Amino acid sequence: MAANRRKGTRNREKDTDWQERVVQIRRVTKVVKGGKKLSFRAIVVVGNERGQVGVGVGKAGDVIGAVKKGVADGKKHLVDVPLTKSYSIPHPSTGAGGGAKVFMRPAGPGTGVIAGGAVRTVLELAGVRNVLAKQLGSDNPLNNARAAANALAALRTLGDVAEERDVSVEQLYS
Repeated sequence: MAANRRKGTRNREKDTDWQERVVQIRRVTKVVKGGKKLSFRAIVVVGNERGQVGVGVGKAGDVIGAVKKGVADGKKHLVDVPLTKSYSIPHPSTGAGGGAKVFMRPAGPGTGVIAGGAVRTVLELAGVRNVLAKQLGSDNPLNNARAAANALAALRTLGDVAEERDVSVEQLYS
């Protein structure tokens, strides 16, 4: 019994390093037989600023419930992001989500996060501090956040590529 309590506190401690930011809250209505049913949709980005980030959506009758569901959904859809020593991304990347495309390029130390809207939130919570990003196509925050997460998921390090090709990292340079 005591071991279970300790395990629970350890999980709670692990959960405290996650940050969550609400990108958008929308009031949505559904027309039903008796009239209109109101509910709320929350787009939430969850990240630990150390290379993990997720985008989640939650719907509920109240805002707090929608945000809680969004956080839970974001933690289910986590993406691992490889970061360089200068807290940038290893190579240029493009991601798509719905009608949105997001293009990202690595940047030198001191550049900061040059991005707008939901993409900026995703990059900041992933722990990226130096990057250039551009949203192309749609201006829908959900699609842009998902496109940014897809672009981050497509990133690979030299070690990953070397392992995939069954060669050493030194052989990649020659």
